[in-house]
Amino acid sequence: MNGRERVLAMIAGKKVDHLPLMPITMMFAANQINQPYGEYALDHRVLVEAQIATAERFAFDYVSAISDPAREAADLGAEVEYFDDQPPALNEQRALLHEKGDLNELDFPDPASEGRMNDRVQAVALFKKRVGGKLLIEGWVEGPCAQASDLRGINALMMDFYDDPEFVNALFDFVIEMELIFAVAQIEAGADIIGVGDAAASLVGPKLYRQFVLPAQKRMIDGLHSLGAKVRLHICGKTRKLYEGMGSLGCEIVDLDSMNPMDEARKTMSAKQVLLGNISPVEILKNGTPETVTNAIAECHKQCSPRYIVGAGCEVPRETPIENLEALTTYAQTHQP
Repeated sequence: MNGRERVLAMIAGKKVDHLPLMPITMMFAANQINQPYGEYALDHRVLVEAQIATAERFAFDYVSAISDPAREAADLGAEVEYFDDQPPALNEQRALLHEKGDLNELDFPDPASEGRMNDRVQAVALFKKRVGGKLLIEGWVEGPCAQASDLRGINALMMDFYDDPEFVNALFDFVIEMELIFAVAQIEAGADIIGVGDAAASLVGPKLYRQFVLPAQKRMIDGLHSLGAKVRLHICGKTRKLYEGMGSLGCEIVDLDSMNPMDEARKTMSAKQVLLGNISPVEILKNGTPETVTNAIAECHKQCSPRYIVGAGCEVPRETPIENLEALTTYAQTHQP
């Protein structure tokens, strides 16, 4: 059973030979081929080489086109600062939608045109050529709340929920349509699953989440499913109070950050929901030992069995000791669901 087969079997509720392994690696992956992160984020050939090298070294079951949340915003014209060895960063003080009326002037970027969205599409296509059919290929889009905050600025968006709900809904509508266009291009290039990153959603309370964010996420997830894609939802931060809504979205895989209790997630979400995570990337994976990594992931497995994929709560830090990540590999390869 190869990596792609293993993950798809887990999603389908079928028997697997051992637990799938899908940690998020970005800066760590770039380090594996001694490339600065600026090159990883801006050149799909570097990203693909780094992802494949990392997957092969640690027996991951997938590769991912994730790098940073600024691709769509950059192609829309947002001000983005680029660095040699750090992720690109959006300038919130000069947010693209500092003036709300500018939303009416935005056109959807074309993922087939030159730009950062196209670079991700090219990454997926190169993955397809290199490891298609062997490893699961993951494309990536920003979720409604995350992308809205990228365009509007996180602080302004949080005020908009109260001051201008109509604008928030219009912005979410724009984001959803744009991201589905982006997803189509990645699916056609060879993506087996689309990751949806919606970190900003963890900053809203349950009431606002149910009123604004959950319906928008549902429309996006339903749209992705209508395209034939499987979905991996990743929301950084504290999401414990959002479990019920997250579980209702129908995502094939739900990632949980390390501060969220896995046993409660299993009880709140469907028993068929595949959960991924969620050991602490820093405290356990980076600063721990192979023994503490093994013990922590064993506890996650115990709480989430049987629909479970091994991974960290968020991105694997670039300074993570090789032997600690190898401990994750060993655990996945020696345990059944």
